[in-house]
Amino acid sequence: MAYQTVTHTSYGQRVGNSFKGILTGIVLFIGGTVLLWWNEGRAVKTDKMLNQAEELTVPMDNISKVDPAFEGKLVYANGMTETTDSLSDSQFPVGGIAVQLGREVEYYQYEEEKHEETKDKLGGGQETITTYTYKTDWVGSPINSSNFADPQYQKSNFTLAQFEDEVHYAELVKFGAYRLNESQIRSFTGNESATIDAESDFFKTLNDNVIRTAPGAAPVAPATAAQPTTTADSTAATTVAVKDYEYVHIQGNVVYIGKNPSSPQVGDVRITFNKVMPQKVSLIAKVMGDTFTQYKTDYGTFSTIRMGEVGVDEIYQQEHDNNTMMTWLLRLLGVLCVIGGLKGIFGILETLAKVVPFIANIIGFGVGLICTVVGLVWSLIVIALAWIFYRPILGIAILVIAGGLIYYFSTKGKKKKAEQAAAEAAAAPAAPVAGAAPAAPAQPQAPADDFPKV
Repeated sequence: MAYQTVTHTSYGQRVGNSFKGILTGIVLFIGGTVLLWWNEGRAVKTDKMLNQAEELTVPMDNISKVDPAFEGKLVYANGMTETTDSLSDSQFPVGGIAVQLGREVEYYQYEEEKHEETKDKLGGGQETITTYTYKTDWVGSPINSSNFADPQYQKSNFTLAQFEDEVHYAELVKFGAYRLNESQIRSFTGNESATIDAESDFFKTLNDNVIRTAPGAAPVAPATAAQPTTTADSTAATTVAVKDYEYVHIQGNVVYIGKNPSSPQVGDVRITFNKVMPQKVSLIAKVMGDTFTQYKTDYGTFSTIRMGEVGVDEIYQQEHDNNTMMTWLLRLLGVLCVIGGLKGIFGILETLAKVVPFIANIIGFGVGLICTVVGLVWSLIVIALAWIFYRPILGIAILVIAGGLIYYFSTKGKKKKAEQAAAEAAAAPAAPVAGAAPAAPAQPQAPADDFPKV
């Protein structure tokens, strides 16, 4: 059942908050303007950096030996990686040869969601109705329920155990005769299930500790023997090791702490172990001895790595696409900041009119519309000026074209209006002169054949 609270804000408090909003609006407006300007420069710089790097990239077809001819050059290479490093979790009996070994911990907790509905009151006050709802879900860290609004749910969250997420990385990953650097090793993706030693005494101890701390826990039950379970899929059957204790359950690469994995309760913990194995990769980087590093161009440093066999042209196209996407995302963020800043600055006009809510709504709509239009225009001006600064030739060309179009349409519009005015003047009857006798009506003329003969 939902829980509601009602708060009241006086007219004076709302006006005071609006004055504070002016300062926030100024910060947003300036921040959005700076972001728009900086983003255009970043986009141009990144684009030039990628273009220069692509021109300097040379293929390294043979990675089976360290070739001094490639020293200091920006190379493209692809091949299989290898490692002999055995990684192990710092607490759990999980490990093996891998490039990465990770532990992800989740907790089953109550989450608080709130929805606010505001109503303006005659005289400028405001009533806020806040509705709180609660649901259970798996989350990445324990939630402190002491601050929940509903007393019924306060202090309802707890955990049967707590562990931190962690990732371990191999120190040596070979790429033919070369070795990958730390950044490249951390960039590996492609999770596989890690192997858990379900027979380890660690889990018996963990189970006993949980039972001693679990609220209303049952007496300790003896550990059961490992039971293989077969799970069928569309391709083949896979055998998954299952081990059950009273509160600790192990299945595949998951350790579940709770009474029943199929019916999670608040306080349960789910720990998943994954690993990343050696695989084929494609990279672009500067050769430095028997390893790789960032390549310094005139516009910044660059190196990248992709999982699988990816062509050099495709990699650079992906980098250009990523740059374009980032540019538009930052443009949108900048425009929103500018518009939001203007609304924060001029929002006090609506607040001052809240004495009469109906009038305030009209003013608020107008202020919002004007701030949106002005914010868009200002953002376009900033972007245009940034283009002129960072891309002068292209920026000036665009301005010339835009100016030409404006001149063409404006002169065309004036000419059309002049022609229309002349046509109307020619079609209108002549105005009578003051004091003059009215003109006699025109007499119809007889046809030439009706003239008298002489």
